[in-house]
Amino acid sequence: MILALATTHSPRLVDSSHRRVIAPISTPDRLLLGPGPSNADPTVLKALSRTPIGHLDPLYVELMGEVQELLRYAWQTDNRLTLPMSGTGSAAMEATLANTVEPGDTVLVAVKGYFGNRLVDMAGRYRANVKVIEKPWGEAFTKEELEAALIEHKPTILAMVHAETSTGVCQPMEGIGDLCRKHDCLLLLDTVTSLGGVPLYLDEWKVDLAYSCSQKGLSCPPGLGPFTMGPRAEAKLAARQDKVPNWYLDVSLLNQYWGSDRVYHHTAPVNMNFGMREALRLLADEGLDMAWARHRTNAEALWSGLEAMGIEMHVPEELRLPTLTTVRIPEDVDGKAFTQHLLNNHGIEVGGGLGVLAGKIWRIGLMGYNSNPENVSRLLNLFETELPQFRQNVAVAA
Repeated sequence: MILALATTHSPRLVDSSHRRVIAPISTPDRLLLGPGPSNADPTVLKALSRTPIGHLDPLYVELMGEVQELLRYAWQTDNRLTLPMSGTGSAAMEATLANTVEPGDTVLVAVKGYFGNRLVDMAGRYRANVKVIEKPWGEAFTKEELEAALIEHKPTILAMVHAETSTGVCQPMEGIGDLCRKHDCLLLLDTVTSLGGVPLYLDEWKVDLAYSCSQKGLSCPPGLGPFTMGPRAEAKLAARQDKVPNWYLDVSLLNQYWGSDRVYHHTAPVNMNFGMREALRLLADEGLDMAWARHRTNAEALWSGLEAMGIEMHVPEELRLPTLTTVRIPEDVDGKAFTQHLLNNHGIEVGGGLGVLAGKIWRIGLMGYNSNPENVSRLLNLFETELPQFRQNVAVAA
């Protein structure tokens, strides 16, 4: 009787108004020389395409430990609580604040670009008492400026960007961690555009919290956000009066999965961690010293080549990032038209400015797999041969 009823039931009509018949995905090859993402290493892409395994499979659990240990190497830290957040770098950024900020805590943000302002926004959403000190977009903070602000505001956390992607500035870090210990606050550092490409010594610098991304210096596609928390930050988390207000980013829960217990928390992006494991393995095989030197050498070749054409850099050389170069757009050039030309005709992406630097600079990334002499030469040749036609004062032939 039940079967008979089932076979006589009339199916409901399917709404087909949004149905589309489209071709399989096809994307052009691009050379990504903007602020990120960068091109992933082919070895990493191959790892991403492997057949998934379960996120509690013993083989995957072993891989998780490898990823954690290699992240410690990349950051030069012994932090126990080091893991890749299942989300982009912005998720890892938010995790640093979500886990340590309690309502009423004073968070001092040293803003010298676009992503400092993002830290301000996020800290405010966790009901922090946010204080801001600022520098022009293209400059860095001195220790004296930072200590004066620490004395004035007495923050619980000092948050700052090491490698400011919007300006191309690398913040000198020597002594800042000591200042934070002296004034009893945590040091939170954005390393999104420095991890894997710029010297980083989290333990030596006394950094308490840091985050990064997968798609820049690590030569992996976007999708994971490396996160690390030192003992002082762990103590702040343990002393919270209430739960972390973001369940997904609660490190006390995530550590039960990434720690020795391996207790289920969420379905991890297994294949992204395949890619992260291979990216970090390649970095360790090359060695940090060699990777940092490679990024510096290629950046210096770019700088000297552009300056030889009369093109100015935005940041003084002693503060320039080797991973992300900001170039002042000549006054007689339509900067956006030139970058569109590079993309449409040569398959090369170069970024534009953000915020107060919109329309004033180009942002050229040489990060991870993309930091090599061939890419430098190719881009310099295009600037030399193609840029003149975009200058507004080019004489028109009679």
